Amino acid sequence: MDLITKLIEAHIFREQDNVLEFLLLKRSKDEYYPNLWQMVSGKIEKDEPAFKTALREIKEETGLVPENLWAAPNVNSFYSVEDNAISFLPVFAAKVKLDSRVELSKEHSEFLWVSPEKAKKLLAWPGQRNSIEIITEYFINESKYLKFVEIML
Repeated sequence: MDLITKLIEAHIFREQDNVLEFLLLKRSKDEYYPNLWQMVSGKIEKDEPAFKTALREIKEETGLVPENLWAAPNVNSFYSVEDNAISFLPVFAAKVKLDSRVELSKEHSEFLWVSPEKAKKLLAWPGQRNSIEIITEYFINESKYLKFVEIML
């Protein structure tokens, strides 16, 4: 069995008065995992750094360009039956301006800006919900034990 890294996970958020809202996207009915609420995700292209994949996928799926991007201190994982491999996904946190306008790709049919609590209820997998908790803890509670590495854009 192989250990692979072919995908990224990017959680987009905006902040106002020390309150975070996360952008969730509903997958189109004709896509893999139809009608599932998710954050931005995508495949890493050959020789592409994972953080550049995150920026590219954010732009392709939402039309947004982050003000800031961080590598979260979290890596999600799952078993892929197709590859017979354990897949590891680097997690990114992307902050956008409060008035940013979302332009969905055909991959998604709807979007919502939601509180961390609502995001955790809508996301399907525990790792994704854990990423929301970690990002919220860092940006709202300024946890000193967490270390987010900011990626200079």
